Amino acid sequence: MSRPREFDVDRALHQSMEVFWTKGFKSTSFEDLTRATKVKKQSLYCVFADKRALFLKALALYREQSIAMLEELASGDAHPLQKLEAIRDITLSHGNATVCRGCLMVNSMLEFGSCDEEVSREVEMMFAEVEGILEKIIRSGQERQQITARHTSQELAAYLNNSLLGAKIMGKSGASRERIEMILRTSFAMLAP
Repeated sequence: MSRPREFDVDRALHQSMEVFWTKGFKSTSFEDLTRATKVKKQSLYCVFADKRALFLKALALYREQSIAMLEELASGDAHPLQKLEAIRDITLSHGNATVCRGCLMVNSMLEFGSCDEEVSREVEMMFAEVEGILEKIIRSGQERQQITARHTSQELAAYLNNSLLGAKIMGKSGASRERIEMILRTSFAMLAP
């Protein structure tokens, strides 16, 4: 048996993530993955064992990339409310192909429900990390008296995180942009001092 030819694992993982993001886990065939990655099935199996292992790695990659982008926004010098608005804007990404695909974590949560422990753990980790970033920004704003102190930073972060998550689900289900923006305006109004 010949040894599979070497390939760029990171590139193949990123391309696989794009396929799962577009089609979902169950609708993605190994043929879809080999076509997108231009890597033979045997070679993918040698590195990732099976489609599920590849999917879990793709979810982890999506989480890492998303969190890195949010942490970069959070670390800037902008006003805390401007940071939160930038996170809102990136989270919803109105007007591009990302809206049609939705969020890979939300899509996975909707596809698997709570039936898959590993997928649930990855989704929960993502949402906890996002909430932590939001909490840090909110706490900073409260310390500067730029964000309300009527609620704790943890309470506001949990509320805002759930509002953003709900907006993603609404977007995926076809709700109008106006309705989503109305709900988020109300959520952000709660942050005013």
